[in-house]
Amino acid sequence: MAKILVVDDEPDVELLIKQRFRRKIRDGGFTFEFALNGEEALNKLLNDDSIEVIMSDINMPVMDGLTLLNRLREMPDRLLRTVIVSAYGDMQNIRMAMNRGAYDFLTKPIDFEDFEVTLQKTLDEVQGIKEGHEARQRLSALESELNVATRIQQSMLPQKNPPFPERTEFEVFAQMEAARAVGGDFYDYFHIGGDRYGFVIGDVSGKGVPSALFMASTRTLLRATAKQGGTSSECMKYVNTVLAQQGDGMMFVTLIYAILNITTGELDYCNAGHTYPYLLSAGGGLNKIREGGGVLAGLYEGAEYCSGRLQLQPGDCFIGYTDGVTEAFNEHEAMFEAERMEQTLRAVGAGPVDELVRGVMGAVREFAGPAPQSDDITVLAVRYLG
Repeated sequence: MAKILVVDDEPDVELLIKQRFRRKIRDGGFTFEFALNGEEALNKLLNDDSIEVIMSDINMPVMDGLTLLNRLREMPDRLLRTVIVSAYGDMQNIRMAMNRGAYDFLTKPIDFEDFEVTLQKTLDEVQGIKEGHEARQRLSALESELNVATRIQQSMLPQKNPPFPERTEFEVFAQMEAARAVGGDFYDYFHIGGDRYGFVIGDVSGKGVPSALFMASTRTLLRATAKQGGTSSECMKYVNTVLAQQGDGMMFVTLIYAILNITTGELDYCNAGHTYPYLLSAGGGLNKIREGGGVLAGLYEGAEYCSGRLQLQPGDCFIGYTDGVTEAFNEHEAMFEAERMEQTLRAVGAGPVDELVRGVMGAVREFAGPAPQSDDITVLAVRYLG
């Protein structure tokens, strides 16, 4: 219900308005309040915060319309729109009123058709502002929630560097940059038991909050499954079955799960539809690892997976990454691509794994330049030291 305050010292104005809008008043569309001068109007405004539109004459006793406009400017927290009413020839005062914040004006004698059109336009303006305020409040709340979600997601990923300071047999480091506040990429590493350590990198389909939720459930499921001690393919098969049973057929995840025996250097890995990882040898050789794996996880309940095995030598480095790296675009719509990735790995691969990962991430950012990030970017590197 729209509430309008009419401010005019002519007593017949109230009768005319009530007669003109009797149906809308009766049906609850409009509610009118009346005041004979600016001072009385201010008192009504102070006692009734539901008034949103003021129709005010300029020339009135006690407090005129121009002074009222000045006083209204002292109420910045109120959503108010004022339409000034004055004689047709009183253009100087009308201009002063507009400069003092009046939204619109009407001239006397009042044309009630024009009055109704102006009133409705003003009410629409107020409604639009209210909806805008509500949208900004919702956006602010959403941004606050996304900030919390970002912190929660980041806290789920290993942050400690080095993560296993007591171990001298290997080093590991990973980094993720989400394209949005939250993303679908993730990585993880953990002690399985004995001499075995697990390493994971994944990329959930889509972006944003749904992907982040799917990522969180996938990470938790895979970590819990890995702790049971199976091979990489056995763990992947179980994870795929659970995700496919619980999913809606619309989301999936590509994954690499690798298990390193830190005593022997054997790496047992399984690739579920993920971008092929690299093996960077101690001598500088660089090869894609194409064996071992199966289809992406979460879509086909009965999918089969096989493990691949590598015998790492001291200094060899296993590198996983998501397709956000090679498919990063620059401002000319060119992609980073695998060739540039390999050049970067050869350039930075000899250093510690944290420098290697940061080197790749930095190369992608430098290549993309001002172009917006279109996908999550994640890199994981594990070097066996013997």
